[in-house]
Amino acid sequence: MKRNQTITAVLIILVIIAIDQWIKIYVKTHFVLRESYEVASWFYLSFIENNGMAYGMEIGSKLLLTSFRILAVGGFAWYLFRQIRLGRATWLFVVTMAMVVAGAIGNIIDCVFYGRWFTDSYGRVAQWVDEAAGLMPSGEWLQGKVVDMFYFPLIKFDWPASFPHIGESVTWLGVTFEWPEWLPCCDEPFLFFKPVFNFADAAISVGVGLLLIIYFLSLRREREQSAAKS
Repeated sequence: MKRNQTITAVLIILVIIAIDQWIKIYVKTHFVLRESYEVASWFYLSFIENNGMAYGMEIGSKLLLTSFRILAVGGFAWYLFRQIRLGRATWLFVVTMAMVVAGAIGNIIDCVFYGRWFTDSYGRVAQWVDEAAGLMPSGEWLQGKVVDMFYFPLIKFDWPASFPHIGESVTWLGVTFEWPEWLPCCDEPFLFFKPVFNFADAAISVGVGLLLIIYFLSLRREREQSAAKS
């Protein structure tokens, strides 16, 4: 069983990385930055790049973030295969942890190598550096940007004109306050889902979501067992 779980984890990691990198390299070498292609009214391929974490979030410097990612994914991978080796891993745990590790590695590849592999995508389709000598100064390791492309504007509508504006005074339950910028307002239409993401982000999100479900189910099972014993 341990051997089968190890093989399964490795295969999942390799397959997700391969799919993620194929999509990213295709978009990188066929789209100009900010170019968007409508697949359906609710699904676009929209090429953007970001310096940060999943869904465009940013924390700290690029070098620090990339280094943290490498250390974090190393820790996750070590924990996964250690649990398998000790015989403590369920099949669901193996699959979900492998998804998280694979997604993290997929984005790390962008950060570590894309600054060296490709020319930039500003106003032109990127080229492999060895095919475009002289077009770009030598990039730096660990400074690449993560390629995102999946955009799903599933729900779109305009707020009614009576809905508050940013900074407008609003009275509710006898309390008057200014409508803050971070709340929805009629100044701009409502849109769900705004973030542009990639296949690696999706693998991480699904994997983390399933891991949380596993964790809470295990807690519930432990409470039920403790209650039964008492």
